[in-house]
Amino acid sequence: MKSLRFISAEAFVSNAEFARKSLGSVAHNLFPLLFKASYLLEQGEVIHDLVENWPFVDFNMGKLLGTTVDYQEDLSHRTCSVCLESCLTGLRDYVLNHPSPYVKRLKVVDLTGIKDVEVQFCECKKTMGRWARTQLLSKLCLELLVYLQQRRCNPGIFEISIDVLIDLFVTERNYELVVQALLKKCYCPLKICCVAFRSDNLALQKFFYITKLIDASLLRKLEIVHNVRLEMEHLEMLFNSIHFPLLMSLTLPARTFNVRRFTATDEQMLTNIGEKMGKMTQLTELSMSFSILTGRIQKLLSPLKTPLKMLDVSNCSLNHADMAYLANSFHANHLEALDLSGHNIPDLYPSTFFKLLSHSSSVLRSLTLEDCNIQDTHVNMLILSLSPCQKLQEFRFLGNPLSSQALKHLFTFLCELPMLKHVEFPVPRDCYPIGITYPIDDACLCRFDHQKYESVAEEINLILLQANREDVKASTPLFGSYDAAVQETNNELGAYLINSFKETLEKFTTSLNKMS
Repeated sequence: MKSLRFISAEAFVSNAEFARKSLGSVAHNLFPLLFKASYLLEQGEVIHDLVENWPFVDFNMGKLLGTTVDYQEDLSHRTCSVCLESCLTGLRDYVLNHPSPYVKRLKVVDLTGIKDVEVQFCECKKTMGRWARTQLLSKLCLELLVYLQQRRCNPGIFEISIDVLIDLFVTERNYELVVQALLKKCYCPLKICCVAFRSDNLALQKFFYITKLIDASLLRKLEIVHNVRLEMEHLEMLFNSIHFPLLMSLTLPARTFNVRRFTATDEQMLTNIGEKMGKMTQLTELSMSFSILTGRIQKLLSPLKTPLKMLDVSNCSLNHADMAYLANSFHANHLEALDLSGHNIPDLYPSTFFKLLSHSSSVLRSLTLEDCNIQDTHVNMLILSLSPCQKLQEFRFLGNPLSSQALKHLFTFLCELPMLKHVEFPVPRDCYPIGITYPIDDACLCRFDHQKYESVAEEINLILLQANREDVKASTPLFGSYDAAVQETNNELGAYLINSFKETLEKFTTSLNKMS
C-alpha cells in the first residue's frame, strides 16, 4: 500500500525535467521519499541529481529502498542497471559539482544492502550485479582522481572524505582496475571500504596481494570460491599474515582440506587453522563444501568460541565421529542453516542425524540434504526428524531417489510446517528409465519423462493448494539453486575452464610425445 505522500512523490519525479529543476526548493527531509519513488519508476536522471545534492551525513541503500512507512515494498532486490549507475555517477558528481565543498555533509555511503536475486522486476530488465558494481565504482574512483589532477578545482574538494561501504567481487577480468582503485584510495575523496570480499578465477599470488590492500579490520564476509586454488597451507599463510577481527562469514573453495593425504605436519597445520578461527570471535557462518574432512570436524570446529549459525559441510566425506561431534557440540543448538548434502545419512548415521536436528530444531531455518540417498523407505524417518523443526523456511533435497508416491506423502507433511516457504524437490525416480543409478550424472539428468514429471508437480501443487499453503514455492532446479555471482561471471568462468582443459590436453600430448 502506498501512502498519499508516496503517490505524490511518484507524480513529482515522473516528470524528470520538472523534478530536476525543482530539487533546489525541495525540503531535505523529502529526499529519501523521492529517492525511493524515483528508483521504483527507474527515473535515472532524477536519482542522479538526488544523490549529487544529498543533504544528509549518510546514504544507506538498504534502508532507503527497504520497507518504509510510505511504501512497504522492499526494492533492495532490484539491481536495476539504470538506477545503480545513476546512483554511482551521482556520487562522483557530488564531489565535483557543488559551489562550496565546505557545506558538504555526506560521510558514509552504504551499498551493502543491495540484494542480487534471480527474478528482476525492473522494466529495463538490465541488472548490475556485484561484479559490475565493483567494476563501476573502481572505474569512477580512478576517473575522479584523473579529473581532479587535470582541472583546477577548489582546494576544499580534497578535504572531502566519503567512506563507500561495498561488497567487492574480484576476478581476473576486473582485478587490475580494482587494485589501482585500492592503491590510490588515500588520494581519492571516495574511499572504497570493503565489507565483504568474493574472489573467483584468480591466481593465488593476485589473491594474496589484493587481500593486503583491502582493510581486513572492516571485513565481515570472505568468499574464496571455485577457481582460486587455495589449499590448507595457503589458508594457514593467510591467517598468519592477516587478522580478521570482524569476520562473520567464511567460504572456502573445494579441496581446501584433503585429509586423505595428511602427514603429521598437516595435522598440526589443521590444528593451527582451528586455533586461528577460534580467535575470530564474530565468526558464525562457515562453508567448506567439497573438502575431504573425514574424522577432523572436531579438530577444526572445537576451538571456535562463538557457536556457528550456518554450516555447509556438503560432500566433505564425514564419518560417524564427525556427525556425533556435530550433534553433541554447542553449535547444534544455534544452527539456523545446515547443508549435509552428499552424505549417505540414512545408512551411515540416522540416529546422530536425528539428534542433530532435534538440537537445532528451535532455530533451524534452512536445511539442504541433496544427494543423500534418501529413499522411499526413509521418508517416515525423515518426517520424524523434521517434525520438531517448526521454524524451517527452506528445505532442499534434490538428487534423492524418491518415487512420486513418496514425494506426495512427504509434501503432505511439509504442509504442516508453518514457516516453510521454499522447497526444492527431485525429479521422481519413476520418471527416469528403469535401472538409473544415483547420483545421476549431468549427462542423464535431463533424460526423464517430462510429461509424467509435470503431472506429479501438478499433484504436489494441488496438495499445497488444498492445505492452503499457496505461500510455499516448490520447484526442481535440475542443476542446483540460483547463484547470482556465478550467473554474472559465467562467461569468464567458462573461458577459464576451456583454457584449463586446453592446457591439460597440451601437457598430456607433450608427455605422450616424450614417451614415444
